[in-house]
Amino acid sequence: MHPNSSFRWEDRDALRAFAGEVGFGTIFATTPDGPRVGHAPFVFTDEDKIAFHLARGNALTKHLSGMEGLFLVNGPDAYISPDWYGIDDQVPTWNYLALEWQGPIRQLSREELAAQVDAVSANQEQRLAPKPEWTKDKMTPGLFDKMLGAIVGFEMTITAWRSTAKLGHNKAPEVRENAAKGLEERGQLAMAHLMRQLPQ
Repeated sequence: MHPNSSFRWEDRDALRAFAGEVGFGTIFATTPDGPRVGHAPFVFTDEDKIAFHLARGNALTKHLSGMEGLFLVNGPDAYISPDWYGIDDQVPTWNYLALEWQGPIRQLSREELAAQVDAVSANQEQRLAPKPEWTKDKMTPGLFDKMLGAIVGFEMTITAWRSTAKLGHNKAPEVRENAAKGLEERGQLAMAHLMRQLPQ
């Protein structure tokens, strides 16, 4: 990850909260077949551990256990026009929020995989209230266990946290606010909000 100190984000509690809110990321690893990537829902199993699952047919699944991997969680991103700043001699840029984890990976047991799927659905279903929460108990008996065969679960022990919050914090507050207003006018409310609210 780009190590620009101006945009480093090191508040571990805030990073966990951000990642937990997103709940979805991208796992990268170098395999004997070359670099591979997978896209996966995840949950924290400990302060420095995440569990995720991939489709059994994903090219990563037969290699990941025992490997070192990178897991990336992306937040909102947006193009920033120099015209929005209200000052001269600026260039276009892209603001974004991203978190990268590195660490060894092990395969989950079938019981751990079932628990991971339950945790993902419970986490997401709670956000849909007042809709009644979906649980696997609503399924035909035995079908959930049968469908688990289509996915493979993994746990990463996070040994390195790298993050970037490139939100214009290298600009004066009034200049950053001008850019946030430009984003707002385009309907990019999430990035405008982050530029105003996320601490430097």
